[in-house]
This record gives sequence, structure tokens and C-alpha cells, in this order.
Amino acid sequence: MTELDVDLDGDTLREECGVFGIFGHPDAAALTALGLHALQHRGQEAAGIVAFDGERFHAEKRMGLVGDHFSSESVINRLKGTRALGHTRYSTTGETILRNVQPLFAELAAGGIAVAHNGNLTNGLTLRRDLIAAGAIYQSTSDSEAVLHLVARSPKKRLMERYVDALRQLEGAYALVAMTNKKLIGARDPLGIRPLILGELNGAYILCSETVALDIIGAKFVREVENGEVVVISEDGVESLRPFPKQPARPCIFEYIYFSRPDSILGGRSVYQVRKSTGIQLALEAPVEADVVVPIPDSGVPAALGYAQQMGLPFELGIIRNHYVGRTFIEPTQHIRSLGVKLKHNANKSVVVGKRIVLVDDSVVRGTTSVKIVQMMYEAGAAEVHMRIASPPIKHPDFYGIDTPERKALLAATHTLEEMRDFIGVTSLAFVSIDGIYKACGYAGRDAHHPQFTDHGFTGEYPTPLTDLGGAAPTQLRAMLAEAG
Repeated sequence: MTELDVDLDGDTLREECGVFGIFGHPDAAALTALGLHALQHRGQEAAGIVAFDGERFHAEKRMGLVGDHFSSESVINRLKGTRALGHTRYSTTGETILRNVQPLFAELAAGGIAVAHNGNLTNGLTLRRDLIAAGAIYQSTSDSEAVLHLVARSPKKRLMERYVDALRQLEGAYALVAMTNKKLIGARDPLGIRPLILGELNGAYILCSETVALDIIGAKFVREVENGEVVVISEDGVESLRPFPKQPARPCIFEYIYFSRPDSILGGRSVYQVRKSTGIQLALEAPVEADVVVPIPDSGVPAALGYAQQMGLPFELGIIRNHYVGRTFIEPTQHIRSLGVKLKHNANKSVVVGKRIVLVDDSVVRGTTSVKIVQMMYEAGAAEVHMRIASPPIKHPDFYGIDTPERKALLAATHTLEEMRDFIGVTSLAFVSIDGIYKACGYAGRDAHHPQFTDHGFTGEYPTPLTDLGGAAPTQLRAMLAEAG
């Protein structure tokens, strides 16, 4: 029998990863497991925890969900120590196999070091090739392993100097947390594309991907690690290093649109409120005569609430989601494939029948899932189906930790708006504008000269060099992608 993911068409944006580290708490491993549970939405393929007891490092890595493996008292008891580092993973680079599960660990001359990484290195393949040519022996296919090799090979003397030396050779997006026998170290890339939070619990300091990981254990939010900052936690407290030239932050806009949990606070903004504001903005830009607003659960719910509020329309759960699907262990026959969406979503006919409905979703990738959900609405008796999307059209692939298809597989990259409407089969289709999404985040609009976010999925403007694509600078890359179609 084979595992069949319910996303049979590869038509969703897949999360990057979640990281959680804690220094100086007697229940370090248990708290790390709870923190990872709160970050489970960022990766469901595998999870790992490394702990340090003052003398030895202890590691447990598993394929699957955090709660399936790290709720066991026997597992937690093997992770001894007052400091721990954990990671929950969705693979954007590297296969889904146990040797790729993080945190990655290595014994160096200066002692052991474990590394957990959220993001993607755009020179990871280049670094791998050069390091292997120089004699490095890779144990995984993950781009994150380059960090360990760069630290090991640095000519600097002190471990922190080696670590900073390694960071200076990385390109792309990263929120990195490393644990040594003396320190817990957090680092955020110079643009702050991926998030990293500093928290505190009864004198123990925490580094994690989102504030919800602090909420679940009752920890206090201290601040966000700033773009280009390295935070060093030791017995002496918290030290901040600034190894990179200062530049404006450009966090990933998709953290607000899709990836972060709605109850997280990011950049001082409530993710929930940004999504709801996006729905309000969408209603201002693309109103329609209708009877009811229906969200595509779960990520479309806040935007649908905002749209309904602004339009003065009823908000109803016209689609019910089965939260217990996960994966189904059945042979992927064509019949089962045809049921793919219904395994996860089902029409609430009493809400839909005879109504002109507005379906609100967070994004459209390939469009195949949208087609099936719209068909489901018509089969349930909807008179009209209008679709409103709470993000601009995704026209360009991502290289910073989001698993998007190549450009030719993105519906908005190959179809006009009217062609998309016809493909999906809706009465009308509209996306929020790029300025609209910026307004929902509290800006007057997008600053074309100094964009406030990393928004290349909509604009094609990649904020870093993409060395693994032949060393192309962002402008050159746009031309390459256009030629590739």
C-alpha cells in the first residue's frame, strides 16, 4: 500500500519549517515538543529534537507529526538537559528521509553543534558542490548542512567567529537556530525574509518561528530578532551581534497571507487582523451582488469575514472541512483521486442551495483545487459562484523556502484573468491588488523603489542573488523566467 497525500494535485502552497530552541529550563525537551506542536502548520513531514545535559547531546528524530512521537514520556526522558533545539519540517530542498530531519548535528574540534533552519539557501547547491570538491562528506541532501561544514572549515579560532563567518557565505532566506555546549544562537538573514522570535519563560530564553509557540507554554514575548541580527544566549544572558551592514527589512509577505498561524503576531501586526483587513480591501476593490460569503477553510476564513463585513453580507460556513484526514493509506486509484477534495472539504448544502455565493480563498496556485471546489458548490445547488482571492495573482516561483511549482505550472503565469475565470468555472473572479495587500498591512501602498516586503511571487522582483540558477541577479532572473515561460 502507498501513502496518498490529500493534496493530490500539488495545488497548495506548502509551508517551510518551524524552529524552537530553549536555554536554561529543567523541562527543556518537553517545552520544545510543545513549541513544535504549536508550529506544526509549518511542516508536517518530520520532526526532531536535540538536547544537551551539560556533558552529552541527545537526539530523537521521527518521520510524521510531533504529537505522534514526542508526546511519549519515554522519548522525552531520553532528551535530558536544560537546553534543547527542535525542528518541524516540510522539505523544500532534500528528500523526505530520516537523515534529512533536523536539527542536524556534528562534532567539531570546539565541541558539538546542532543546527535547525527555516528557509532556503539560494546558493545551497553551489556551496554543496564546492564543499564536496574540497573534501567535505555530506550526510544529508539538505541545503542546511552547508552551515555545519562552513563552521567546521572556517579559519577563525573561536566558535562564534566561525559561525558568523559561515553566515556571511550564505545567500537567500534563513532563520537559523544553533545549539552548542555553551550557547543557543539565533540568526536571521540580512533582509529578515523568514521570521524569528525571542521569548522568555521564568528566566529561560527561547528562540522560535512564531509567537504562538510562546503562547502554548505560557512564555513571554520579548521581541523579534531583527533582520541581519545574531542573538547569542548563554549563562551570561542575551547578547546581540550585527555582522551585516544595516539595510531595510523585507519579510516575506506570504507569512501574513498564508503561512503564519492567524493567532500569531508578526512585525507588530496581528496576522488575523491583516487577513481580515485584506478581505475588507478586496471588497472595496472587487464588490459583487451576492447573497452570502463562504470561506474556503481554514486560511480563507479571516479574509472572508472582512469581505462579508465590508459588503454587509451574511458570512456562512458553506464548506465544512474534515480536520482528521491527514494522509489516507489507500491505493491511489483514479476513483480515489477524483474524491481528493471531498476527503478534505464537503459542501454545506443548506447554506449554498439557490444562493449567489462569494467564495473567498487565500491564493490560487495551479487552480485545480479551485475547479473542484467550485464544481462542488454548483452540485450543491449554488445559483452563482463568484471567487475572490485574498492575495495578488502568483506569477513567479519561490526560492526562499516556499514550495511553489515552476512558473509554467502557475495558473496566473500562463492565463489572463478571463482565462483563469473560465478555467476555474466561476461567474466572476478577482484578486486583491498588490497595493491592496500592502494597505492591509498598514502601508499606503507598495513602494516601488523600496518594497517593504519580499513579494517576488507577485512581482518577479527577487531581493537576493540566486546563485544556484547560474548566478543571475534579480533583474537577469526575471528575463530568464520570462523566456522559460
